Amino acid sequence: MQFHTEYLWFDTKQKRELINITQTVQEAVTKCGIKEGMVLVSAMHITAGVIVNDHEPGLWQDIDEWLEKVAPFKQDYRHHRTGETNGDAHLKSILAHHQVILPVTDGKLDLGPWQQVFYAEFDGRRRKRAIIKVMGE
Repeated sequence: MQFHTEYLWFDTKQKRELINITQTVQEAVTKCGIKEGMVLVSAMHITAGVIVNDHEPGLWQDIDEWLEKVAPFKQDYRHHRTGETNGDAHLKSILAHHQVILPVTDGKLDLGPWQQVFYAEFDGRRRKRAIIKVMGE
């Protein structure tokens, strides 16, 4: 069994940003040299997530609007009493989830025809990171 770990760092320019990391995840799999196994991709912040979906701009606008409807920015979150103003980002992270496990077959990410991997930032404009953990043989 082989293992490989990489950390991705993000300096987002906007409060909410979506970053396609599919190629970076595949490169980590290639570096590890496994043929069969899995890769865990996890946001290491409680206001971010990792999403697998299609890379179509209209879809992402729909997802962003849905997240804002379910977990809107508002001033009266109890969390804001701590001095933070990102209560909505914590809720959006729960909806998007913070990690995914992806299959690796014959040395490649075994994704569906339209699937890609994204780091989803909900409280950006500061340095954040994600971990890629490749495991297999």
